[in-house]
Amino acid sequence: MDYASVRNLTAMFFDQAKRLGDKPFLWEKQNGVYVSRSWRRVAEQIRELARGLRALGIGRGDRVLLVSENRPEWLIADIAIMAAGGITVPAFTTNTCPDHQHLLNNSGAKAVIVSSRNLLEKVLPAAWQVPQNPLIIVMEPLPPRQQSGVTVLPWEQAVAAGREAPDEIDRIIAETARDDTACLIYTSGTGGAPKGVMTHHGAIIHNCMGAYDVLCELGLADEVFLSFLPLSHSYEHTAGQFFPISLGAQIYYAEGADTLAANMLEARPTIMTAVPRLYEMMRLRILRGIERGDERKRRFFMRALELGGKAYERQRMSLRERLENWALDFLVRRKVKQRFGGRLKAMVSGGAPLNYEVGLFFTALGVRILQGYGQTETGPVIAVNRPGKVKLHAVGPPMKEVDLRIAPDGEILVRGELVMQGYWGNPEATAQTITDGRWLHTGDMGELDEDGHLVITDRKKDIIVNSGGDNISPQRIEGFLTLQPEIAQAMAYGDRRPHLVALLVPDAEWAQSWARQNDKPQELEQLIEDADFRRVIANAVERVNTNLSPLEKIRRFTMIPEPFSVANEMMTPTLKIRRHIIRQHYGDRLEALYNERRRRSRGGEEEAAAGE
Repeated sequence: MDYASVRNLTAMFFDQAKRLGDKPFLWEKQNGVYVSRSWRRVAEQIRELARGLRALGIGRGDRVLLVSENRPEWLIADIAIMAAGGITVPAFTTNTCPDHQHLLNNSGAKAVIVSSRNLLEKVLPAAWQVPQNPLIIVMEPLPPRQQSGVTVLPWEQAVAAGREAPDEIDRIIAETARDDTACLIYTSGTGGAPKGVMTHHGAIIHNCMGAYDVLCELGLADEVFLSFLPLSHSYEHTAGQFFPISLGAQIYYAEGADTLAANMLEARPTIMTAVPRLYEMMRLRILRGIERGDERKRRFFMRALELGGKAYERQRMSLRERLENWALDFLVRRKVKQRFGGRLKAMVSGGAPLNYEVGLFFTALGVRILQGYGQTETGPVIAVNRPGKVKLHAVGPPMKEVDLRIAPDGEILVRGELVMQGYWGNPEATAQTITDGRWLHTGDMGELDEDGHLVITDRKKDIIVNSGGDNISPQRIEGFLTLQPEIAQAMAYGDRRPHLVALLVPDAEWAQSWARQNDKPQELEQLIEDADFRRVIANAVERVNTNLSPLEKIRRFTMIPEPFSVANEMMTPTLKIRRHIIRQHYGDRLEALYNERRRRSRGGEEEAAAGE
């Protein structure tokens, strides 16, 4: 595809649909079996809904909130909104009623498209409380119900509304410019209230061009994507929807986290995108399965990890080791690849830093993993490792036609068509983020290595500055902590303090196993108060401390039984921790660790990694 000549995202889709016709495009589970919709059928459904939206009053620049899990109707609604001249406002299905109210108020959305009755129950109260009384369209059939002040229409009725209306869709598509706003994608809110990022058609098309330039090294042909991350996130919206469209690829929709492994075997994807937390969980599950399995297979697996790691790091290997590594391709790595469907060309990691050990784990097993970097404000991808030169410690060189430089204070600055138009209704924040010459201040800290690969050091706002004025990266320390089998989640803490402490969430499965073996109560709430259990966790922290500099060492920690999650708002929907929310809940306990240490010091005691 000639990305430079693409007028807008809707034109790109309809051009591909005209070319590919009855070939399969979207796959979803129906009665336990994946069933496809053709390009032609999806194009018809988009056109039908777009005409309906026009008849219902959606015009040029009107915002439409889209609340749905990943499914064919998500894509159909998204492109239909744009084809009607509107602007899509994706919302996470995990949003609370106040979250939806913020998006509706901030965006001024004129309508909402929601998938199910359960999600409607969160949207309706929010819609009642905003002044514009948005129209609500529901994808799934609903029983009759009394409404108060808000019009709720079934999807089919919305489509029927446009059947007698003039067909203006081709005209609207032709009039849509590449620099027109395509969607308002709200930031994840790791540092406060989410802001609406005005993403234009050109930013996403530019990302698709850059992704193609990188992945064409793999020999792109009839590609298959497995869509798992929320499409409401800019990463999946571009990489899991519009990039496959630009390739003419097929998209399978995963059913959920619990069925992901089975869906991989069914879809047999060639390219997959995910966030580091997913790769961490996959690594842990694989290791636990190996530990429970046959001893001979376990030895082969661990040897494959060892020699695969040496091969990646270009360590010297004897002839015997090279032959052994070759044999392990058949004994271990081929079986691992089959667990991913057998034809996976690459897994792309983005959304947060990928721990080096996690990347090395998959690489050693013969699964290509390409770490990238970006943010909602850049369409979102800025840089990614190229298949021909993967550096696990880096996020690769900038993509094609992306200008990148490092500011004097270490902040990463980016310029190019991928940069957003600004924050919706927030010119002050826009002016702070985009400065002279359209340079976007990412808020991330980094450096370029000798090969021009970008290395992310931390979030500018997340950096801990201790009382001695030293800058410390909490993400690096947290990554090491959560690699320990005993620890599921961690947050390092210590701004303006002499040393670091941490809030830890023990791994529930590991804790239960330990409790059974040691005749202890299996409830995590009781375990974290047990002296023997605290000692075991302290040992895990000490293992991490041996590989950290004196400034990075965790001197004390406290534990909680409840994991950070989307439901308790301590994690974003893309599984990044919300530090400010965690501090609101547990800041007093973390501060108390410093007071406790002073009391122990006065008493002549000193513990390097003691629990609360």
